[in-house]
Amino acid sequence: MAYDERLAERIRERMGADPEITEKRMFGGIAFLLHGNTAVGVTGDDLMVRVGPEATDAALDRPGTRIFDMTGRPMRGWVVVDGAAVAQDEALGDWVAEGRDFAASLPPK
Repeated sequence: MAYDERLAERIRERMGADPEITEKRMFGGIAFLLHGNTAVGVTGDDLMVRVGPEATDAALDRPGTRIFDMTGRPMRGWVVVDGAAVAQDEALGDWVAEGRDFAASLPPK
């Protein structure tokens, strides 16, 4: 499955030059990891965000979101945001910051 390289580039711009950020192909797309923990990613044309179990319901109340489910087993703590919902830089920045903040709260791998 191909992924939206332009969306990936927009994420790179928001992640900055932090040497603790790495990229890894996974989930049929690309993921951005902080200290080895996934923060956000791109799958198809959509943004994948790791928000954590406690923030899942609030995230799902936001426009264009759905639970992350690639194998028939929904993954609580992860949401997918429709690409159209992150077309504006501010919206993308908010989601990237949320994913990065959650990944930063986890112990390094």
